[in-house]
Amino acid sequence: METKSSSPSLPLIEIPPEHLNIMGYVDESEVNGPGCRAVVWVQGCLRECPGCFNTASWPFEINQLITVDTLAENILKNPKNTGVTFSGGEPFWQAPALAALAKKLKAAGLNVMSFTGFTLKLLQSESAPPGAQDLLEQLDILIDGPFVESLAIHSPTSPVSSSNQRVHIFNPEFQDKISWASDQIEIHVLKDGSRIVTGYQSLWEKSE
Repeated sequence: METKSSSPSLPLIEIPPEHLNIMGYVDESEVNGPGCRAVVWVQGCLRECPGCFNTASWPFEINQLITVDTLAENILKNPKNTGVTFSGGEPFWQAPALAALAKKLKAAGLNVMSFTGFTLKLLQSESAPPGAQDLLEQLDILIDGPFVESLAIHSPTSPVSSSNQRVHIFNPEFQDKISWASDQIEIHVLKDGSRIVTGYQSLWEKSE
């Protein structure tokens, strides 16, 4: 098996209503979806996929709590953000709050994309995590499926990291805009001096 667990049953850490437990956030990314966009990494994932680029996102303990309104405000402050991508961690473990965030951003004209280790079929089933359908309804693009190290793709033309993953385009406007490459990386230096290296096989690092 490539993942530790694919079951949607999990006693989650309680997160206050209208809040998200995130690992990090950046503006102006161009390697996490079409165009220039914000990226929100949520905290918590059960899968523990071998070769995962973001192992620090696995624990479900509280990392950074932020309200949906504050995060929406932060994203909309930057006029260069034309969309937002949810990554992780597993976004669909926090689907209700992400759906609320997505609604606010879409009302302001941004597009919304998400990665998930679940399959679309499971997310559309009765076994899906709570709020999954609400989040799906807000998405323009979904990339589904866990990262499988033995199926890894290292290509300047592939938007997915392993060949089992699929790109689902819910908004026809983006049919011809799936042009980013999974093997690109970016380095974002934050105000506190910490760095986020994002893209395939990225690392979260704290500068010395």
